[in-house]
Amino acid sequence: MKSGSRRILLGVNIDHCATVREARYREYGRLRGEIVEPDPLSFALLAERSGADGITVHPREDERHIKRGDVVLLKECLQVPLNMEMAATEGMIEFALAVRPHAVCVVPENREEVSTEGGLDVIGNRTRVSEVISAMNAAGIVTSLFIDPDAAQIELAAELGAPVIEIHTGAYANAYYTKEKRENALKAICESAALAHSLGLTVNLGHGINYVNIAEMRTVPWVHEMNIGHTIVSRALYVGLPEAIRELKALMNIGR
Repeated sequence: MKSGSRRILLGVNIDHCATVREARYREYGRLRGEIVEPDPLSFALLAERSGADGITVHPREDERHIKRGDVVLLKECLQVPLNMEMAATEGMIEFALAVRPHAVCVVPENREEVSTEGGLDVIGNRTRVSEVISAMNAAGIVTSLFIDPDAAQIELAAELGAPVIEIHTGAYANAYYTKEKRENALKAICESAALAHSLGLTVNLGHGINYVNIAEMRTVPWVHEMNIGHTIVSRALYVGLPEAIRELKALMNIGR
């Protein structure tokens, strides 16, 4: 199969739906119902009906947007795969093993950031990352590592037995309107995707992908799935969630 012939899947990240909820109802004591809105579960189910190939959430240690209760309900109600982003901590490992999402994506976590900035340092955290991969593999949970487009990190991910990587595309997105930086960042992503594929890894992309830069992101070779959230939530404010998902899936798969 050629690198650009397979349909790219869309994982819809619903964290920012929960961000809107928490902006007003963080101290209310309920995840949904009564006056609490919007409901991330309802949002996820609508995304599923609108063509999302999977749902992604990131329950952080401080539960600043998605809470653990949200994840439990999503696992019970979704028919599409649930992908849970997680820090490599004992608490999150235990939670993942209890909930058993279809997949986990191990990410770095900074308490000050709103969304994940930068890739996981697999080399610097080799022992802990290896523990997460082993635990998830044993439980039948697909493990992905969210890493920068860096050859050494990708090679170690394969060595440690992670079946999937998600290449962090944030540097590319941030450089989009600076031609030389953008071209260099895109080249690094393409080369990293090709390397990962050659090592037997499934390649996903995520962070900062939107309705404009998707035109270049879809040219990255061997991409299985893109996990996208903020731009879909933003677009849905204007056109509604079903249309936002339909438009993005069409753009990411032109010619496929």
